Amino acid sequence: MKNRNPIWDFFASVKLALFTLFFLSTTSIIGTIIPQKESVQWYSERYGEATANLFRVLSFTPDMYNSVWFLCLLGLLCLNLIVCSLDRFPGVWRQIKADNLDTPLNRLEKMEPQCRWQLDNPPESTTSALKIFLKTSGWKAEERKLDNSFLLFAQKGAMTRTGVYIVHTSILVIFAGAIIGSILGFKGSIMLPETKSTDKAYTFDTHSPINLGFEIRCDRFNVELYDNGMPKSYRSQLTILENGKVVKEKAIVVNDPLSYKGITFYQSSYEPSQDFLITITNKNTGLSETAIIPYQQQRSLEKNGLRLGVVSAEAQGQSVSKIKIWLNDDKGAPSLFWLNNGEQVTVERTKNSYTVSAKQMYATGLQVAKDPGVWTVYTGCALMIFGLVIAFFMSHQRIWLYIREETDGKNSILMAGNANKNKAGFEKTFQALSQIIKKV
Repeated sequence: MKNRNPIWDFFASVKLALFTLFFLSTTSIIGTIIPQKESVQWYSERYGEATANLFRVLSFTPDMYNSVWFLCLLGLLCLNLIVCSLDRFPGVWRQIKADNLDTPLNRLEKMEPQCRWQLDNPPESTTSALKIFLKTSGWKAEERKLDNSFLLFAQKGAMTRTGVYIVHTSILVIFAGAIIGSILGFKGSIMLPETKSTDKAYTFDTHSPINLGFEIRCDRFNVELYDNGMPKSYRSQLTILENGKVVKEKAIVVNDPLSYKGITFYQSSYEPSQDFLITITNKNTGLSETAIIPYQQQRSLEKNGLRLGVVSAEAQGQSVSKIKIWLNDDKGAPSLFWLNNGEQVTVERTKNSYTVSAKQMYATGLQVAKDPGVWTVYTGCALMIFGLVIAFFMSHQRIWLYIREETDGKNSILMAGNANKNKAGFEKTFQALSQIIKKV
């Protein structure tokens, strides 16, 4: 036996894999229990200054999953998987491609399970009939003529021996996707007021601006409240613009995001404003105007020759439920009226009739994410499921049939087989197959 390299053996060790997986799982639990990416002051107030300093020294905070030692553990696991696979796969491949018709006959005599019986048919016709039967039953069959006998070999699931290496590969593919997402992707946020647009998002950790490459505009935001004033649901009507042209529109809610050019916008929060969006339409002329009016300030609408303002409001928490509006067209006394937030009323003046709608303005909070490695991760996950199914639920099954002519003129058959996994299940398959072969 050749001398093996101790360094190679160390990185190919199953014990190293178990050690790495144990520490990764343990530290992942720690990273789940201790909130990540909070401020230094937050950790000091929550755990005390001494404990917060210990967490910082051990790199448990503020971002354990990007700490040097955690990344080193992941790298060690990857190296272990690669070396382990390179060390063991050649032997497995030799088993897959082996010439099983070269199996020594004395080995077949000792193999379990096995069964024997005698028959009157010539070995040539028996071998031909058995080979046809095995092929029609889904077994890949081969034959070889020996001196005065025939050896048949058939197998199923030879490639199932690669299941564990498919799982190894899937883990590496998932890590590769995570690295791609970490290097080429980003996560950030936008607080976007209604009617406004932006071409930038801001990262969570450093609040650095990120150029999106296009503009996103919030056309309208609506929130539905419970009776106690708590938000029930909220929706943002978003528009994507490139070079001033609309290229995509969508109303988003929680768990139903907008995606464009690999960037996804999730509805995450909102902020109420003290400004109001008021639309007035002259029912006689059809002329409509929309204006943003701050609370308790007056604005003029030149097209309709009107002056108006929001003089009061009723609120549930920070959300306005009713709005009191002052309107004057300098033709008689001003109109003063209430309307529910988001609804419209008709106002009769001396010469004209107007429909007035008003709503409190909001800024929609959007989470912005770009992860070009996500499909690589999905591919790795699918590959892992495929590999696990093969590794745990399939086996390499092999059978040999040795047909020979005995000295007394009779012919005998020795049937033997084995499987690399699920021996009990294979024995049942073997016994059922032997009963059918006896009939054949």
